[in-house]
Amino acid sequence: MGAEGKIRQKILGMDLLEAVIGLGPNLFYGTGLAACILVFRQRKVPDRKNKVLILDASKEFKTGRAQNELLPEHVTRIHGWYHAYQDVEGVARVVTLEEIAANDHNLNIPRYVEPKAEQDTLTVEEAMKKLRTSAEAAFAAEANLIVLLRREGLIQD
Repeated sequence: MGAEGKIRQKILGMDLLEAVIGLGPNLFYGTGLAACILVFRQRKVPDRKNKVLILDASKEFKTGRAQNELLPEHVTRIHGWYHAYQDVEGVARVVTLEEIAANDHNLNIPRYVEPKAEQDTLTVEEAMKKLRTSAEAAFAAEANLIVLLRREGLIQD
């Protein structure tokens, strides 16, 4: 474990970290990188002890020409998630210090919060049916093209 890992291990061991909030890219002048807010509490409330809220707020911004910005509604949503301190699918997850330790004290947000699936997941049978339908349509289109090209005299047998 490197120096940064040892620092994270010490901070987590002292149970000072309450939340990790990942923000979107290009919010701060001079940097296009996504920022991250670490919330520290010297005295956590009892139900937050030995836990860290990992919050992915990277989609909460308004795209700008030179720089992106957080609008009041974004700040309100982020604050609401932080205040609730509970799991929200694709956005937030309360993680125990034991789980973080098992991940070598890594605080990388995607390790703990999976983004919501944007599309429906197909079963293998549904995917095969769609593939067959598409293949049949492609073969039919090819056959029609060959007939048309023969009729126009562009190809011969």
